[in-house]
Formats: sequence, C-alpha cells, structure tokens
Amino acid sequence: MPKNSAVLKKEIVAREVPQEFATKENFAELLEESLHGSKKEGEVVNGRIIAIEGDVAIIDIGMKTEGKVPLREFSFGGKNELKVGDEVEVFLDRTENRYGEAILSREKALREESWVKFEKAHEKGQHVEGMIFGRVKGGFTVDLNGAVAFLPGSQVDVRPVKDIAPLMNIQQPFAILKMDRKRGNIVVSRRAILEESRQDARNELLAQVEEGQVLDGVVKNITDYGAFIDLGSADGLLHVTDISWKRISHPSEVLKVGQHVKVKVIKHNKETGRLSLGMKQLEESPWAGIELKYPVGGKFKGTITNITDYGAFVELEAGIEGLVHVSEMSWTKKNNPGKIVSTSQEVQVVVLDIDSEKHRISLSMKQCLDNPWTNFGEKHNPGSVLEAEIKNVTDFGLFVGLGEGIDGLVHISDLSWKETPEEAVKKYKKGDKIKAMMLSVDPEKERISLGIKQLEHDPFDQAVKPLKKGAVATFQVIATSDEGIEVQVADGVSAFIKRNDLSKDRVEQRPERFAVGDRVDAKVISVDKATRKISLSIKALEAEEQKKAIAEYGSTDSGASLGDILGVALSKPSKAKEKPAAKETKKSKKAAE
Repeated sequence: MPKNSAVLKKEIVAREVPQEFATKENFAELLEESLHGSKKEGEVVNGRIIAIEGDVAIIDIGMKTEGKVPLREFSFGGKNELKVGDEVEVFLDRTENRYGEAILSREKALREESWVKFEKAHEKGQHVEGMIFGRVKGGFTVDLNGAVAFLPGSQVDVRPVKDIAPLMNIQQPFAILKMDRKRGNIVVSRRAILEESRQDARNELLAQVEEGQVLDGVVKNITDYGAFIDLGSADGLLHVTDISWKRISHPSEVLKVGQHVKVKVIKHNKETGRLSLGMKQLEESPWAGIELKYPVGGKFKGTITNITDYGAFVELEAGIEGLVHVSEMSWTKKNNPGKIVSTSQEVQVVVLDIDSEKHRISLSMKQCLDNPWTNFGEKHNPGSVLEAEIKNVTDFGLFVGLGEGIDGLVHISDLSWKETPEEAVKKYKKGDKIKAMMLSVDPEKERISLGIKQLEHDPFDQAVKPLKKGAVATFQVIATSDEGIEVQVADGVSAFIKRNDLSKDRVEQRPERFAVGDRVDAKVISVDKATRKISLSIKALEAEEQKKAIAEYGSTDSGASLGDILGVALSKPSKAKEKPAAKETKKSKKAAE
C-alpha cells in the first residue's frame, strides 16, 4: 500500500537528517529544508544536467527538485555542446509549478550574474564585449556573455548596412546606451564605438591636413549644392562649383555615391574642423590667358548651356562660359530669353568684356547683326514721308511698325497743329494705316521720332508773319481765367495776356472785366517760333500811347492833366495817327532788319 505523507516525511528525516538534530522543536524546519534545501526563489543556484530531451535540458538543483531549461538559452547563436552530467548555474524563478517542477532560466542566471558588471560599465562609459547572433524587429540581438541585449538597426554602423552577415557571430565591442533592470532590457550600440574611433582618427587627420594637399576619398553623399567626400576618418564638402570647370546643373551629372575620387584641400577651417575640397583645381584652369584667346570685340561661336530670366550662358569651350544679357540678345526682342534661344543651340557672339579674376565674360549676340535703327536712318532721311500701321495707342502717343521688328513713335504733341494733344490722340486706334514724317533717328537710344502734323503747313508761321515785335493789333477774346485772358491770333493759333499785362492801372488788371467775344488792342512783346509762343500786352500799349501823347501835346508838369492831354490827342486823330504810324514803320523795318 502507498505510504501516507506522514510516514514518508519520517522516512526522509530518518534517512537524510542526523538524529542529533531531529528534536521536536526544529523538526518542521528540518523537514522543510530537507524537502527544498536552502534555495530561494529569485536567486542563482547550481544544478546538474541529468537529461537532454529534444530542445530542453532537465536540470537537478538538488533536494529532489528538477526543472527544464531550453537549450537555446545555453548557446545564443553558438553551437550547443551541453551533455549529461555538466554542472550549470540557473536562475530559480519558482520552486514548484503545478506539475511539481522548478521554473529555471539559464538566460536570467547569466543576466543576473552580468548585470552588476554591466551597470558599472555603463556608469563609467566602458565598452562591453558581445556577439550579434539574431535578427528581431527593428534591429538585432546581441549575446553579452550570456545576457541578451538589443541592438537597434540605426546603431549598427555609421552608415546604413545592407548586409549584416559579415558582422554576425563575431566578438566585438559595444557601448551600453540604456539599461532597465526591472524589465531586464539592455540596449547597446556598435555605431558609438565606431564614431569614437573615427573621431580620434578624424582629429589625427585634421591635425595633418594642409591647404593645397591632395587626398583620396570616396563619395559619401550627394546633395543639390555639392557632394560629401569620405576621406577615411573625416568628411569634406566638394561644392558643385568646384567639381568641374564646366558648368553642371547637379553633382550627380559627374559623381555617384561610392565613387573613388582625388580631391584638393581648398580651405581648412581649424576652428570648426571643416574641409572645403575641389576637383577642378587638380586640372589646369582654362581661364589662363583668356584675354588672348578671346579678345574683346572678337566674334566666336558657342553653345547655349543655360537660360535664365536675365539672359543666357554660352559655352565657348569646355570650362569657359560667358553671359549674354537679355539686353544683348536681340535688337528688338528684350523680354523673354527663352523665346529667343533654346538650350544646345549654336550661336555667334561678340566678346564685350572679360574679368579673368572672377572668371566672367560678357557676350553679345545682337552685336553680330546690323543695328536696324542705324539701317533705318541710312535708308530714310529726316523729312521723308512713311506709311505705317499703328501697333499701339498710349497716353503719350502712337507706336507704329516700321519693319525689321522696330517701331517708331508719333508723340501726342506731333499729332495736330490745331487740336489739343488729348483731343487729337482720340482719333486714332490700333490697326489704322497712317502717313507720318520721319523727324529723327537715335540708334543709341533705339528711338525713331515721327510726326503727322508736320505733313501740313504750320499755321503758326502764317499767323505770326504780320506780328513783328512792337506791332499793335486787335485780337478777339476766346477764354478768360484768374491768370489772364486768351486771345485768338489766327485759326488754330492763340496767345495769352497775363493778368498784370491787362492794364497799366492795377485796379483795371481784372480778367473778369473781359468777356469771350470782346475785341482788344494789344502790343506784341515777343514771338518765339521754337516754343510757338506769342507774348502780348495791353499795359505796354497804354504806356506807349501815354508817352506819345505827352511828348506831342504837353506834359503833366505844365499843369495839364493826363485827361486833358489825351482829349486833345483824340480830337486830332489824323495827326495822332500819322506820326505814330511813321514811327512804327521805322521800328518795324529796324526789327525786320
């Protein structure tokens, strides 16, 4: 019959507990110790492999207590060489599960054993040795002498690694980035180790690098503005303008990642440790002796390489480019360079200016062609009559097409002799055919002045023929204003009498005493044909008449009043008119001479 638990306990005690200790007082304690030994949960205990079944090892930790541990916890990527009878250390999670087995862990035992060592290394910034043995989501697993750590994919190397196989299952140093003992997590980095060694090597390299030195490198990265070159332990920037003497739009036209190149150190900033590199500096500059190869004024052929809003770049030879400004592309088209030329088009240019230090050449395309304004001036003399079509009507005149892509301007002041400019311009519209006289050509300013009113005789010339300086004439008032009155001299010709010229008497210098249609006598002060202005004065006429009357009929000093003197003069009109007329004739002849 099976023995009950009480009998079983007595037999165990009799077999394994010395009699001298089996007293009534400590019997229970001795029994518990005999059953479970002194092993406590949460500690590392010694055990012996008593069997290997499949992928687990059965380990006896003493006192008839056994547990199972997966074989993978003994290898971590290496080969499993365990055999029955091997002594091992395991971590006791629980003394007994529902099957009466101990819950053991080799991984936790190793982790517990190493944890203190890792914590010290982390605090001091020391490296730990480990081996990458597996791949997990987001990174890899690392065996740190039994403890499993996580290696993020971004911490494997200083640059992305396509093939991790060469780094697997080899001992190498790692830096501990983070530790969480409660969760049992350890995060390590291989990249930090590489960066440390790289920084030391970088400092050593930078200490030896001098400007002008030629180095070997590998294209590490390409951007819009250049490429970063890996010099082994330091990086340098190769700017796009220093890659080639020839213009390139993007560094990828010449370079590719991983390409081996030779570069020259252009600048070394020792404070920041930055290196500026160049490739074109290893070649002879094509700008040497450029003034002799492309003298100013010389004509050459080139190819359009780039078109911008302000012009186009023309390659004269490899590495030599010049700019044709938009103003030098065409005599007549000056707005959009893209409508004048196209990329890769061959063009002829004239060298305008060279700056060898700044590597700049100013070119012109239009100078290779005849100036249409000069040609027009040679074919048409001032005074010649042209027939043209109105291209545009503006507030300041009419633009008319003259052929060869050039236009002429009829200014509003040259539209009509009789009408005001504002009235005259309203009579014309775009597309009208007109006749105009060529007035002048200015090839430098690219201007051609035309006139329509010049096709007719100037009424001003006819109107001013009888108006000699000093002559007296009668005029009709056509307008009044606060500044004076406007009078009609002839059809389409008028003159203005200023307020202070309306009378000798200040009280009578009032424009409002005149009305439109009134006739007034005035003296001609001046006639300016250039400005088409006639100066008249009633005041001057009154002063002249007073002076003549006093000279002929008496003086105010004799006691006679001005009214008396003028009364006498008016009572003898025939005599008064003859003498002034004679004097006026002499004055007119003298003025004419």
